[in-house]
Amino acid sequence: MKIWFDILTPKQLLFFAPMIRKLSKNHTVLCTSRNYREVVKLAKLKHINLVIVGKHGGSSKERKLLASIKRMEHLFESIRKFSPDITISSCSPEAARISYGFGIKHVAFSDSPHAEAVMRLCVPLVQKLFIPWIIPKSEFVKYGISIKDIIQYRAIDASVIVKEKSKIKKVPVNKSKKTIVIRPEETEAAYVSRNAISDKIIHRISKESTTYNIIVLARYYSQKNRLKDEFGKKITIMDKVVDGKSLLSVADVFIGSGGTMTAESALMGIPTISYNAVPNHIEKYLVRIGLIKREINPKKILLFAKNISQHYQQNRNKTKRILDSMEDPYSKLVNTINTI
Repeated sequence: MKIWFDILTPKQLLFFAPMIRKLSKNHTVLCTSRNYREVVKLAKLKHINLVIVGKHGGSSKERKLLASIKRMEHLFESIRKFSPDITISSCSPEAARISYGFGIKHVAFSDSPHAEAVMRLCVPLVQKLFIPWIIPKSEFVKYGISIKDIIQYRAIDASVIVKEKSKIKKVPVNKSKKTIVIRPEETEAAYVSRNAISDKIIHRISKESTTYNIIVLARYYSQKNRLKDEFGKKITIMDKVVDGKSLLSVADVFIGSGGTMTAESALMGIPTISYNAVPNHIEKYLVRIGLIKREINPKKILLFAKNISQHYQQNRNKTKRILDSMEDPYSKLVNTINTI
């Protein structure tokens, strides 16, 4: 069987990597992506061969539209030549349109019903949609898919990333100080407000640079350069793209926007604070079961960061039980591919 994966974000690359490796043993697999710094460099770290087609459209609607149109034009020839039997994506609009046009079966994963633009463009065109069990099917039915075509799996996507057995190369830090890792929000997604909450948090925590190692993992070159100009040597901006687990393995506290890396941190048992830049079902679930502390006030976040690491071992024991209870969605993917 010929299988086409279209991979658009770092989270999707990390989530699909173990599935790609398993499927590649018995099938011919093509993995495409777009020119997006973190995805391209993570693919090299994970030894995933990507064919780069098109680029990220940036923050404006017009540039997103133009980038998508151009990307579909280039994908047209690549996919016609490869002629896949099935497409797998995490709701890629370009993959949805190309697959629909060529009559290729398309199955997709999503834990982000809040990403309305992407859902409207992709969900009506897929044959099957896989979602975490904590998200009601009705959240996706409203976008134009039949409830019978939605398959739930008992896991959150970050659990697949955390459970993957991979060699972790720890990021070097001053071991005499505690380490706070901060992940700024995704400022170029269509569903995110342009007001960066993380800037205020970084500004407050940077005042403690003599007490803590403060590491910021920026998403874009522009974001990285702006933070360097603003905060200088008070914080460490990661120059290289790293596997999230490598960075989280040295963290005493993680502060994130509520997305995938926030969930990874929580499931690794690291004291985790979410400033909830993009309210979503996964973040709410992890807050509800006590693996994440939600806070947006920079002063309170710093106070929590100073005290929260005391509960490290207690967190580890609880998260291990929760992580062990989560299934691998790969088996449901394989069963579905065989039936459609």
